[in-house]
Amino acid sequence: MDQALLVLLVEDDPVACREMVECMESREDISLVSVTNNARRAAELIQDFHPDALILDLELHQGGGNGLQVLEDLQRMDLPWKPYVLITTNNSSAMTHEAARNLGADFIMSKHQAGYAPQEAVHFLALLRDGILRHRRQAPAGSGREAPEVLRKKLARRIIAELNQIGVSTKAVGYQYLIDAIQLALKGPTPNVCAAIGQSYGKSPASVERAMQNAIARAWRTTPIEDLLRYYTARISSEKGVPTITEFIYYYAAKLKSMD
Repeated sequence: MDQALLVLLVEDDPVACREMVECMESREDISLVSVTNNARRAAELIQDFHPDALILDLELHQGGGNGLQVLEDLQRMDLPWKPYVLITTNNSSAMTHEAARNLGADFIMSKHQAGYAPQEAVHFLALLRDGILRHRRQAPAGSGREAPEVLRKKLARRIIAELNQIGVSTKAVGYQYLIDAIQLALKGPTPNVCAAIGQSYGKSPASVERAMQNAIARAWRTTPIEDLLRYYTARISSEKGVPTITEFIYYYAAKLKSMD
């Protein structure tokens, strides 16, 4: 597989969300960057991770806002490329569908259509993967003043790709903490990484540490050993066979530096 399609899932139906996540996690051609059921959070994730595609539910009753708000926010963003937007919705209003298309939706998939299942949205994007990635590569370069921010977001995408290779779950509480910790490690030694991250999220250092270690331990428990041996090549000092947080984040910091 040359390159996985990076997808952001914006969905508030927990059953549909779980089925789509499981479907994406079972594929090599699609990589899930994050999941949210909130329109405002979706806009933040788009700016942070520059996904190649969105699966966007129009009605976000559980999380807040709606898909049209996400599309409006997307139009105002200065992004290096526009993600492909696949709408999935129970809303059958022709007027609402027209508004979504006018705001930039690429395709609308009705949840009422015969044979619909949440996995169909994932399969649909997989069919379009090559075209979406080709379109992204042809996108014009951004302006010079955006360069530092663009570089930061590209780095976040690289970290996400690395974590996905070893099966760190995007649903784990410690997933985003690990991304932040690796970014801090790339800047240089940080005396107390957990405290620095906890301050950003309003969490205690102990809760941040526990969440990160749990995310690592779950990956080592659920990911096939062949994948762990292939993608995580550092020596593990722990008798439990699971890297410590410090070992983990500085391994990836060194790995990313060596790739520059």
